[in-house]
Amino acid sequence: MAAAESSYKDKKVITIGIVRELTGLSERQIRYYEERKLIFPDRTPGGSRKYSFSDIELLMEIANKIEDGVQTYEIRQEMIREKRAMDKKTHHKMIQGQLNAQFGIQKR
Repeated sequence: MAAAESSYKDKKVITIGIVRELTGLSERQIRYYEERKLIFPDRTPGGSRKYSFSDIELLMEIANKIEDGVQTYEIRQEMIREKRAMDKKTHHKMIQGQLNAQFGIQKR
């Protein structure tokens, strides 16, 4: 798959009304999670929010954590830690690939 292409799960094409129906969350809850920087919908030129299936999965995870008593701040901190770990892993793979290319090492 080309880098410019993305998975159908990541395409932001779903309106907040549909997200509300699929998740059982209120529009206010969904907007609140956006305000708390837990979810990042795209906006149309007219200002409507658009979500992906990945966003819907994330909203369900957030709602479950909130139900279990986890604060939005804690959820955000966990998301930051996970992103940093992923970024480190990606960086490590990139460096390893560059070293392998430099020294002609091939995986078997």
